[in-house]
Amino acid sequence: MSARVRPFTIDVGHDVLDDLRWRLERARPAGEVPDADWDYGTSGRYLRELVAYWRDGFDWRAAEATLNALPNVWADLGGLGVHAVARHGTGPDPLPIVLIHGWPSGYLEMTRLIPLLADPGAHGGDPSDAFHVIVPSLPGFGFSGAPRERGFGYARMAETLSRLVTEGFGHRRYGLHVTGLGAYIGGRMAFADPDAVVGLHTHDPLLLPSPSFDPPFGPATSAEVTFLARSRAWSAEEGAYGAVHRTKPSSLAHALNDSPAGLLSWLLDKHRTWSDCDGDIERRYSKDDLLTGATLYWATGSIGSSIRVYYERVRADPPIPPGTRLPVPTGVAMPPELPGTPPRQAPREMVERTHDVRHWADLPAGGHFASWEEPEVVADSIRAFFRPLR
Repeated sequence: MSARVRPFTIDVGHDVLDDLRWRLERARPAGEVPDADWDYGTSGRYLRELVAYWRDGFDWRAAEATLNALPNVWADLGGLGVHAVARHGTGPDPLPIVLIHGWPSGYLEMTRLIPLLADPGAHGGDPSDAFHVIVPSLPGFGFSGAPRERGFGYARMAETLSRLVTEGFGHRRYGLHVTGLGAYIGGRMAFADPDAVVGLHTHDPLLLPSPSFDPPFGPATSAEVTFLARSRAWSAEEGAYGAVHRTKPSSLAHALNDSPAGLLSWLLDKHRTWSDCDGDIERRYSKDDLLTGATLYWATGSIGSSIRVYYERVRADPPIPPGTRLPVPTGVAMPPELPGTPPRQAPREMVERTHDVRHWADLPAGGHFASWEEPEVVADSIRAFFRPLR
């Protein structure tokens, strides 16, 4: 490791936790019609239940100790600090891999993959499949510093993470596993330095680059037309959050940054709707899981910077023309398509318009957060994809 990278310990101040409890004691969820459930958005009944547990039952110090058991580091990259978990692989020749999270999960989404990838031999795998695992918190998320200037979108995030890997850790060759908005960032890392990125593994192969159906590219097949129609329908039903993030992020951020109950409501809606949980959020996330993520946002005041990147992306990122091919091999671990989750089950021919697909695994379960929901099968897919690329 370079001198730029140092160990990091999570230590949220008592004053922050005292203020959080004070606000939770005064939480004021909105009124609802008598039979409201999750059809209006976050259930007021469940929100009140979870707020009460956050106030009186949740033990942040225990959660903090669990997070500190991971090898946390901090890198100073020209004045912007980046937090990461960095675990050395146990095997004959580990390949570095960067796991890039999406929103709103943060780096917690990837933590269940860390031991499975770093030490496969201890989890029923082949030690020769080991990775040096780096899980950064994206700039503006959690313990990483928040950009203060305009124009810090996905392209600038990609530059920052590339510097973290090459300058901070000294890796000249590495793989990527990316999901959600992390797929945009990983794609830009691959475009910027295809000699360093040996391959990109993802649940979201259509985010970057996007396919084109205009000449000289072939017209959409019937399967592609059907998928595009499903995508438009999903955007109309579930895409309002993204429209707000892209257009008026501060109008929302001020409210979420001031009210922990409001913040929790915004996060809960996505964790429930986008997970393979059949409507029961605690099938995939315990209360402690949900509140660990919410407390990270609250303690760091990072909800505003985490959603502002949507705004910056559409105004500042240099365009990559539709139909441009990703310059590195792609591996796909495709979750099943579920009601409410972002549409992913694209026909393979659609993905192959822009990707050199070397591996494709249809996952039996899991939703938008498949890396958290089904870490064992996702780890198997990652190992299989990178095996011939080492």
